[in-house]
Amino acid sequence: MNQEYVEIELEEEPIELCNLLKVLDFAETGGQAKQLITLGYIAVNNELCTQKRRKIYSGDTLHFDGEVFMLTLSEDAIPNPRPPEPIAPPKAPKAATKSTANKSKSGNKKRKKQGQVDSKTGRKPISFG
Repeated sequence: MNQEYVEIELEEEPIELCNLLKVLDFAETGGQAKQLITLGYIAVNNELCTQKRRKIYSGDTLHFDGEVFMLTLSEDAIPNPRPPEPIAPPKAPKAATKSTANKSKSGNKKRKKQGQVDSKTGRKPISFG
């Protein structure tokens, strides 16, 4: 699928997505840029992006307001390699019932000694020293 795109040349990489939106004048302030990202107006590499500080590298595509922007690196800039994406191990399902070991521990707790209570008011004395 060939799409027309606007080429944007980066002088350094990576750049945070919210900062890129400010540099490109898509947003006037950082708060406005973060709002655009949160509301889902921005897509990176054909995927909706809600990470405000996502690192953007050359070769990424930015989709905003029906336009596609291809990010490239200027000739005099030094490319910064992308960190490998971590592969998250599948999470084990949690047990449906609580173990009896936790219940027995809560019964073994020692109670703190109660301070002397005034018989007339029922209050403990306050110590300022």
